[in-house]
Amino acid sequence: MRSEQSEIELDLPPEYCHYRDKGCEFADSCLNCPFPSCIYEQPGGKQRWLKRQRNTEMARLFAKGKKIKELAQKFGVSQRTVQRALKNYSISQKSRLLKQSKEGENERSFHLNTISQP
Repeated sequence: MRSEQSEIELDLPPEYCHYRDKGCEFADSCLNCPFPSCIYEQPGGKQRWLKRQRNTEMARLFAKGKKIKELAQKFGVSQRTVQRALKNYSISQKSRLLKQSKEGENERSFHLNTISQP
């Protein structure tokens, strides 16, 4: 009898639950989160996101003329890590550009097909 009551209590509708949405360091509330899915639910999510941000900043500074040695000192990593980050960043950028160009071609061909049809 007692276990049946506890199961019923656990299955309350959301309006009867006292859920506190405290958010995280990226957003004050889960409902205002800038990410499509919570980075804490993905394995290594926060670390992966921070690393991606670091690599993007490294690539931006490198494009502005900073040397690899300067970047390594600024970010507190080895020169090889900077080289690897720049290489991986350029590969991901190229694949993103290819994907966008393919999507653009598909949209153009669709647009051309719809125009040519009577």
